[in-house]
Amino acid sequence: MSQKFQKMNLLNLKKQPSWVIWLLGACAALLMIFYAAIFLVTVVPANSNFAATSGYKVKIQPKSGLSNIARQMQEQGLSVNPLVLQISARALFVGSRLKPGTYLFPLDAGLGRILLQMARGDRVKESVAIIPGMTIWQVRALIDAHPALIHQTRSMSSKVLLAQLHLAYPSLEGAFFPDTYVFDPEELDLVIYQRAAQAMQKQLLSAWSEKTINSPLKTPYELLILASIIEKETGRPSDRNLIAAVFLNRLKQGMKLQTDPTVIYGIGPKFDGNLRKADLSRSSPYNTYMHIGLPPTPISMPSKESLLAAVAPADSKALFFVARGDGTSHFSTTLSEHESAVDQYQRKKTSPIQQH
Repeated sequence: MSQKFQKMNLLNLKKQPSWVIWLLGACAALLMIFYAAIFLVTVVPANSNFAATSGYKVKIQPKSGLSNIARQMQEQGLSVNPLVLQISARALFVGSRLKPGTYLFPLDAGLGRILLQMARGDRVKESVAIIPGMTIWQVRALIDAHPALIHQTRSMSSKVLLAQLHLAYPSLEGAFFPDTYVFDPEELDLVIYQRAAQAMQKQLLSAWSEKTINSPLKTPYELLILASIIEKETGRPSDRNLIAAVFLNRLKQGMKLQTDPTVIYGIGPKFDGNLRKADLSRSSPYNTYMHIGLPPTPISMPSKESLLAAVAPADSKALFFVARGDGTSHFSTTLSEHESAVDQYQRKKTSPIQQH
């Protein structure tokens, strides 16, 4: 039955006047030319100042219709006819799928390629990297200075930002997980803080679930504090779990931590890079040469590795360590052994500070 129907259609087509066949062919040819044109004819002007760059950056505002998109493209230097854009978008079935944002269009891109790129949402991405060991002062300065962010929090106090993030902490220090955060241009800086805080909470609770029964750490926040100290003390990753063991052993025995990074943190941003003996006797809640136990807050943004080291330290009875000067540390279980190591690695040098 279907073969007979096909033969009848073929016969009917042959019976059509030649001008009808010619018209259908012409329409098909024009349609092919139209589709070729919207993909092959570039919309970046030849005399563009961007002709030597890797692409042409264009920003499209949210809630823009097709005519508005065409106008924005024109205002930013693209040779786009609004009517052609509307027809092209509908012909490609993307008229309602074009996404706002900042795009980098190839210099040889035709309108069709641009429309398909916008339909995919293939936008320019920005990023900000929080490095392990950064302090809150450094993180806030980093985010405040990022040109692609909308700075909603720049004038916020730490107390207000803590409330915005729903964090029941006394300080923002240690609250943000070190990672690279990718975002669309003109994202709110508060969103970056939210993502980093949520990531830290996830990593912190995951590490806390691994804590052993005999750990001296009583709360996840104490874990965060200790991990931040481990982060600042670790010069060589292979020493991280041994450093954690030293601090945990000291906490168990009620010894002072005697760690330089906490003293430096207590000095604050005015620290000039030279830790002096007088600094070790200066009154500060962060002076662990004077006070037993952990400081009141973290002193940096700890990595996942430092969080895990704080709950899974090396199996060691070491109570002391001293920097060798090559990024590694020498670990000791007795004071006499430690003093010998200090003589070997530190007292021959100009600065006697790096000992614990």
